[in-house]
Amino acid sequence: MKFILAKKLEMTQVYRPDGAVVPVTLVQAGPCVVTQVKTAEKDGVNAVQIGFRTVKKLTKPEAGHLKDLPLMSELRDFRVETASELKRGDAVEAAVFQPGDMVNVTGVSKGKGFQGVVKRHGFHGHPTSHGHKDQERMPGSIGAGGPQHVFKGRRMAGRMGNEQVTVQKLEVVEVRDGGILAIKGAVPGARNSVLEIVSA
Repeated sequence: MKFILAKKLEMTQVYRPDGAVVPVTLVQAGPCVVTQVKTAEKDGVNAVQIGFRTVKKLTKPEAGHLKDLPLMSELRDFRVETASELKRGDAVEAAVFQPGDMVNVTGVSKGKGFQGVVKRHGFHGHPTSHGHKDQERMPGSIGAGGPQHVFKGRRMAGRMGNEQVTVQKLEVVEVRDGGILAIKGAVPGARNSVLEIVSA
């Protein structure tokens, strides 16, 4: 299993040898450092923790956890099936991926604030003919009055975005110098946000 942390850069397009245009997202993958290797016997799970984005200062507990390693602000665990060959202090580079690899990308989507049902859930709204004043984007009835409460899961207005999203089975189109991956299609999050990239 391959995994790495990355910073989202920008969207662009590349040309395949046959002339086809492919929309891609460029991400700065790594360099990451293995900060902890967890085992099922000791920690209850087989996992590898890697760090990303070096910083100058951390809290004392965080700095103690990273003693003798660079100080890093982003630490994430990735589950592995068996005890990993990676050891604490090993580097994880973008070169673990090859063009053609399929990956799952996880990030925090852009926050859009409080939105109505038309934008948030794709409701059609009401007709804009006579007798529908101020009702064009309203949610309409939310159910009969029998149970005397609103059922959980009812689609209504509310906060939209700013939640963890995973986009599955995206293709790695290019692996460029400097640890930059070109991943086909769009990935969640704003520019400079941190992404988890795992082989699909």
